[in-house]
Amino acid sequence: MTMTRRSLLGVAAGAAILRAQTEETPAQKRGREIAEKSIFALGGDGFSQMRTRHETGRAYSFYLEQISGLSIAHIYTRYVAEGTPIKLEQRQAFGKKQDDAVILTAASAWEVNFRGARPLGEERLKQFQETTLHDIFYILRERMNEPGVTFEHKGKDVVENAPVETLEIYDAENRNVTVWIHSSTFLPVKQRFKRWDAAINDRREEITRYTKYRESGNGVMWPHDVQRERDGLKILEMYADKVTVGEDFKPGMFELPPGVTVLKK
Repeated sequence: MTMTRRSLLGVAAGAAILRAQTEETPAQKRGREIAEKSIFALGGDGFSQMRTRHETGRAYSFYLEQISGLSIAHIYTRYVAEGTPIKLEQRQAFGKKQDDAVILTAASAWEVNFRGARPLGEERLKQFQETTLHDIFYILRERMNEPGVTFEHKGKDVVENAPVETLEIYDAENRNVTVWIHSSTFLPVKQRFKRWDAAINDRREEITRYTKYRESGNGVMWPHDVQRERDGLKILEMYADKVTVGEDFKPGMFELPPGVTVLKK
């Protein structure tokens, strides 16, 4: 039987993936095993098939380690089948009426308020994309089998007063994130990565800590206390009063309101 060029390329690609899997080092095999245990701890199929998530609580913002703002926050997250480069949309609404919001998708970033909708620009969109691609929960749900993604076990440690397994995760674009997974519960405790910030023409270190996991629907365990640091300074704390998984969001949640005034960037 004569094979077409496309068939040959498909066979070659499959052989390359199989070869990459079989050539994993013991540290990489152990790292992937820990990642799979983390998925199971987060809810298994409930986590892997999670469509939506709604987090409600108090969000504190910081400037130079001092509280600069407090808001009642509603964070709506939806996973989508298609998206370049990410398969996730998010609406961040602040205040009781939720009139003010930031809408983030794979292709756009908007700030919406009573004046209209303002595009946030390419840099803000890129920050959202890079933060998502480095996020351990997104990696475990969406990127486990992505070509080029490796999990390398770097040993045991004690972080945030907890025994942890340290993982270094890399992808084909040379992104890297360090994640500390609890040795007993296999829930993520902390993560760290660096990203390029064009505004300062330098790399910035982003650290996130996760605590107070609760069952949030469909067997999914989700952290209710999230703290973020940038370059060693605290920038955000989110204390969720409630996290709901699988909620049906109203239509248009991640779109601009009809007839909205588009403001200058």
